[in-house]
Amino acid sequence: NISGALCISQAWPGMARTIYNDHKRFLETYLTPYPGFFFTGDGVYRTSEGYYQLTGRLDDIINISGHRLGTAEVEDVVNHHVAVAESAVIGYPHEIKGEGEMLAFLPLKCLSQDYCTAETLTAELRELISKKIAKYAAPEYIQVTHRLPKTRSG
Repeated sequence: NISGALCISQAWPGMARTIYNDHKRFLETYLTPYPGFFFTGDGVYRTSEGYYQLTGRLDDIINISGHRLGTAEVEDVVNHHVAVAESAVIGYPHEIKGEGEMLAFLPLKCLSQDYCTAETLTAELRELISKKIAKYAAPEYIQVTHRLPKTRSG
């Protein structure tokens, strides 16, 4: 049970070899962070059985009051709530904190009528995030939606 950056040790067919008109950027982005490995930009969790679970982009970071926080980290905690089907967390500008606040979009399972009220759900999610991550990580706004927008690939 370990998590970290997903890196690949060997080349594969169809692998990118440069960025058009900016080879230096390609080297700095994908080969310099972990010498000898290709850095994919994704975080990964490996179970004790050897299974891998992608946890999200490592560059998808929100700076909240001087704390760097990955959106995937918050989404993972929110998705453990019994009423939440899936989630998307984004950062947005704040007058005092700079970039600094989060907005969570949540389609619900609505297994219980109690969780279908915004006040109850918001309070429970803020408490859950405060316990699992930190108080500053709790989204200021939580928007309940019918579904999240998806690309064709999901």
